[in-house]
Amino acid sequence: MDGTRIVDLADLSTDDTFLFRVHSTDGEAVASGDAALRSDENTATNVDGGTADDADDADASDGIAMPDDMQGDDDVREAILLRLATENGDPADDVVCWLNYCQHMTHIKLDKGSGAPVRDGEVVCVNHGALFAADSGECTYGPCEGAFLNEVDVRVADEGVFLADDEYEFVGEGPVESDDHDLSSSSNVIL
Repeated sequence: MDGTRIVDLADLSTDDTFLFRVHSTDGEAVASGDAALRSDENTATNVDGGTADDADDADASDGIAMPDDMQGDDDVREAILLRLATENGDPADDVVCWLNYCQHMTHIKLDKGSGAPVRDGEVVCVNHGALFAADSGECTYGPCEGAFLNEVDVRVADEGVFLADDEYEFVGEGPVESDDHDLSSSSNVIL
């Protein structure tokens, strides 16, 4: 366990997410963001045309987003924290954490840098209207219904939230630096 303090518990909200960056320590974690998009495109090419340059790319047809550069030292992903609410709507001391991408299209980020919206206890993907239960990460509505967000283990102690997942190291707050822009539309969902 890294044990790095990510944020003070008091700084987390129950109505949007907190964005931070992690680095995969095992090289097996699922990709997100632009890396997932590149992988999805490569997977589609491999499945449709068998054009993989690398003969030992055995995972090319499994549909899982795994970019070619996952073993690199600069393999940084985004994760989101959300403070759960009690039954009466007050902030609880429970916090959940997931990698920051929708299960419908893994290159689409839930939190685009200003917090993913949370409505009636569900995280909203503004691109296609998928809803994810805040307490479990399960998609309860939308094109990926029944899928689960990829969890990152965190713990609450001493009024703070700490990374508790051996598969990741804390990098910092905020989004991954990128020259790419999210060209996805949010016109499909009314918040």
